[in-house]
Amino acid sequence: MSDSLNAVWPMDVGGPAGSHEERQPPVDDGLDVPDPARYYSPEFMQREWQRMWPRVWLLAGVACDIPEAGDYFTYTLGHESFIVVRQEDLSIKAFHNVCPHRGNRVALNDRGSVERFTCAFHGWRFCLDGQLDQITDEHTFAPSLVRHRPGLVEVRSEVHCGLIFINMDGKAPPLREYVGLPPGYLENYQIEKMHVVQHVQSEWAANWKTGQDAFVETYHLPFVHPQTQTVMEYYSQQDLFPNGASRMIVPLCVKSHHVADQDIVDEGLRFMMKDAGMDPDSYTGSARGVRQAVQASKRARAERLGLTHYRELTDGQLTDSWPTTLFPNVQLGLHPEGVFIHRFLPHKRDPERFIYDTMILYRYVDDPAYTVPAWMGLAPGTDVSGRSRPPMRRVPLGVPPQLGEVLDQDSELLPIVQEGLRSRAFRGPLWGEQEARIRHLHRELDRYLNGEK
Repeated sequence: MSDSLNAVWPMDVGGPAGSHEERQPPVDDGLDVPDPARYYSPEFMQREWQRMWPRVWLLAGVACDIPEAGDYFTYTLGHESFIVVRQEDLSIKAFHNVCPHRGNRVALNDRGSVERFTCAFHGWRFCLDGQLDQITDEHTFAPSLVRHRPGLVEVRSEVHCGLIFINMDGKAPPLREYVGLPPGYLENYQIEKMHVVQHVQSEWAANWKTGQDAFVETYHLPFVHPQTQTVMEYYSQQDLFPNGASRMIVPLCVKSHHVADQDIVDEGLRFMMKDAGMDPDSYTGSARGVRQAVQASKRARAERLGLTHYRELTDGQLTDSWPTTLFPNVQLGLHPEGVFIHRFLPHKRDPERFIYDTMILYRYVDDPAYTVPAWMGLAPGTDVSGRSRPPMRRVPLGVPPQLGEVLDQDSELLPIVQEGLRSRAFRGPLWGEQEARIRHLHRELDRYLNGEK
């Protein structure tokens, strides 16, 4: 690849033929303009609950959060809650978080470790495998009422690359078939060797799809996040995969083609070089060569530290952002040092509110030359060693989430977008080619709602 990216549309970063970076053939998802009511209608929300959410694989959490037998976490999606728990044989099972006696939530904490689950309402106990262990005062129940030994109701669960997925539909395809990404795409990052260093849930005044839509395109970067233009190209390579999956490749360590001066190495690029273990003062090239220099620095550092998984990644993967969507509501920001997990969780009642759940996973290396990239936006003093798992921070509606400059800008904008979607003058979104991933996601959603899946 030359020092300077060819920033023309359609964007192609020039990935090696046969690699995961290679530009994929286009997919024709049509040019329909959907009814904007999908972003605010209670009836549309109800159709999603009936026809889509119970049938898809949902990213419930990460395996590193439950390393030992009895470790568990809870996952909430709208009005449903689930328990994901490590078994005695170190396998993983998931259950509806509801007591079969009177419907109480069995697990009340975000995470914990237990030998048995005990309902706090009447003390019914359940084993880690969901089997009923004890009914309080069982002699006071008619034997025929509890003869079936009512335990926790299990849901399907599968683990892929350290990510735990659940599915309420017994007829859904296997997870690996459902994901839609080619073999090795996620595996090469070795996410299973990372651990959570930050977890925040914040409530935003918008539909979950309004949130998701904003995160699957870079068309808005020059206007909502102008500060990014000196460190990334806002044209991105758009690639669409089966089952609603998609990704874009966003070149980093370069200046946007909107920036007139493409040669001077400014503070933004110096910042990126420091993150790669480089001394910016020793760099004598122009801004056009920073991306390649950072790639070379990261590859050399990885070899010195024995991070052999870097050998499976292209040079572009060492610098660029690969935001990857898993249908319906997950975006993974993939980097060799760490992964951003974004989940757009629907509100239990209000179609114009959603929970933005973000986790940052980091692969710790005990070496002063390998540090947490500053773009992760971690608070000073954050423990990244993996010895302790930080608690989830919850941010109520209307309170700035304090997730860093870029994400906070999104949180300010989306409620305004949501209001505009309700205008009688708005006839529906006009998605352009830079927004192909949005159309791809909504086309897959419509397949579920229309009975095509």
